[in-house]
Amino acid sequence: MSTLQLVLAQINSLVGDIPGNTAQVIEVARRAHREHGADLVLFPELTLCGYPPEDLLLRPSMQRRIDAALAQLVAAELPCAVLIGYPRVVAGKVFNMAGLIEAGELRAEYAKQQLPNYQVFDEMRYFVPGDRPCVVDIKGIPTAITICEDIWHPEPVAQAAAAGARLMLNINASPFHRGKSQQRLELLGNQARAGCMPVVYVNWFGGQDELVFDGGSFAVDAQGKLCARAPEFVEHLLPLRVNHRDGEVALEPGEITPALEDLASIYSALVLGVRDYVNKNGFNGVVLGLSGGIDSALTLAIAVDALGKERVEAVMMPFRYTSDLSKNDAADQAQRLGIHYRVISIEPIFDSFMASLAEEFEGTARDTTEENLQARSRGVLLMAISNKKGAMVLTTGNKSELAVGYATLYGDMVGGYNALKDVPKTLVFQLARYRNTLGEVIPETVITRPPSAELAPDQVDSDSLPDYDELDRILHLYIDQDHSAAEIIAAGFAAETVERVVRLVDRNEYKRRQAAVGVRISERGFGRDRRYPITNGWKAGE
Repeated sequence: MSTLQLVLAQINSLVGDIPGNTAQVIEVARRAHREHGADLVLFPELTLCGYPPEDLLLRPSMQRRIDAALAQLVAAELPCAVLIGYPRVVAGKVFNMAGLIEAGELRAEYAKQQLPNYQVFDEMRYFVPGDRPCVVDIKGIPTAITICEDIWHPEPVAQAAAAGARLMLNINASPFHRGKSQQRLELLGNQARAGCMPVVYVNWFGGQDELVFDGGSFAVDAQGKLCARAPEFVEHLLPLRVNHRDGEVALEPGEITPALEDLASIYSALVLGVRDYVNKNGFNGVVLGLSGGIDSALTLAIAVDALGKERVEAVMMPFRYTSDLSKNDAADQAQRLGIHYRVISIEPIFDSFMASLAEEFEGTARDTTEENLQARSRGVLLMAISNKKGAMVLTTGNKSELAVGYATLYGDMVGGYNALKDVPKTLVFQLARYRNTLGEVIPETVITRPPSAELAPDQVDSDSLPDYDELDRILHLYIDQDHSAAEIIAAGFAAETVERVVRLVDRNEYKRRQAAVGVRISERGFGRDRRYPITNGWKAGE
């Protein structure tokens, strides 16, 4: 019997930092050999350039840098083989490639065949698909190499089996969304049974703009049974022993970390997204407006969990309509979390604006203009603090509000990143409850009181919007499921409410186009997933 010691390197690389990523690969490969006796270390898809590199792939110097990185890896005298992903130009065509480097040479290369071009993926813009399998002998085991999307289709698996493969290695940059972990497990089980071979799946970990990669690398045997699984949302080296005897390949049972529950996985994704966006972009920390409401309360908890209390500042910016309850709840949460907290009234700023605009507004009635001026006064303060201290502003609007335009451009939408951008309001409440199970940092009254922007006397969100439970169900059908207004009405919702919500969603695309980037947790987030024209004559009734 021969034995192959694999190590799945679930690492966090930086898009575009090819020298840094290469140095990380060398360090991790040596550590995997030293700590786990690795014969082969698997790294994620496009590790050398990071994922997704987007139009960096169009830069003329990209291939020169990749060639230099590959030459460095070949010359590094690594103590074990590595399987690694990178872009590669061959005869003027760019391929999404995986390469096996062993004993000082590039032994084999495989070009990804299935290029995803849906949801957040746009690989056909950059790559040409490969057209053949790659099966290479690794310590006597005929081993197939595949990349990410290949495993979601039957053809690459069938090709590899027909070419004699007895083990499949699949390197990935598979982004997180709700339920993704279970989807992957079921998929690989089916593909392993179809190909009659174990499948080993390594996934990238880290945040990249709106995308979060959750790791969760794992392996299944030829019957689809889970044999090993890495933890989610952390860097990790997962060892896996593969035995080969008389043509039969078997995986030894390894460590199996339980998958996170739904709310835990979502919260972890939000924390990771904020942490990596702030750190990878070199910000000192973050500042946010703490209103005493639930959205800013949850955002503050996420920020502290992501960066530590020393790097988080919150500012309460009261106005004449701000309730004592809001002031007290904001101060209470800031004290519980131990952050730097400040109170700055917007009264003088607002009054100055109104004085400057008095002639312009003469003869007009008060309306949402004055409400928006309050939000914009707060935005000016936060951006000034950001500029002075090098701390990025975290904006706090949720998906429900962004969907219907219940937000003020250059006001509460001001900021560099939004943890809650893809989180519906009803889920905000659930996540707040979940976070308090880890330590009660959000005051109970913040969770139980009726939501309000407090821009007018006794204002509550339900004055302007349907109940959030109803609103979120309509938005899910319209945005996530692409149902027409007629179909949503047929599902039992009031026609007047549906038509109003649909109109709000459609006419506020211009606001969403100007919104801060934020963590994607669904299969239809605002951003890369959903690209609607601002100017259009489409009618959503049918």
